[in-house]
Amino acid sequence: MASKPTTGKSSRRRPSPDVLKGIRLFATDVDGVLTDAGMYYSESGDEWKKFNTRDGMGIKLLQKAGLITAIVTQERTRLVARRAEKLAIPELHQGVLDKLSVIREMAARHSLSLQQVAYIGDDVNDIEALKAVGFSAAPADGLPQVLKVVDYICRQKGGEGAVRELVEMILLSRDKLKPSNRRR
Repeated sequence: MASKPTTGKSSRRRPSPDVLKGIRLFATDVDGVLTDAGMYYSESGDEWKKFNTRDGMGIKLLQKAGLITAIVTQERTRLVARRAEKLAIPELHQGVLDKLSVIREMAARHSLSLQQVAYIGDDVNDIEALKAVGFSAAPADGLPQVLKVVDYICRQKGGEGAVRELVEMILLSRDKLKPSNRRR
């Protein structure tokens, strides 16, 4: 499969509903996408992350609509495992250095093509996966080199509703969300 060109084709325009209707697997990075990219530590060394509850509800809505949901992250923490468990995310992949390989493996296991995968990421370790999937996105505050290769740049920042924004676009393309129910 050929990679997408890196000619700076990103935009904030909504993608074709046909592209979104074809998505069967929705994968996301964690730090900088589901969180604000901050790492918080207590004096005793406990790590904290802030997750956006609206993003979490979006993931649940995708699952209800029949999509497979996944987390693919380089970090390996109990916090992420707990969040994935709470949201009943069936595909949790932590400690991943080659995200594209993991996404390819998931797609193959579910008898999907990469064109049926949406992925949202924000940093350089996401670029290869973002270039390969059927629909790619980044939060508004993603790194400039990431924003150059994605299909869609969210209006929302990481940890502030970027995932929910994408979820609503996907659900609207399938008539699974009425426009009047959308967040403003």
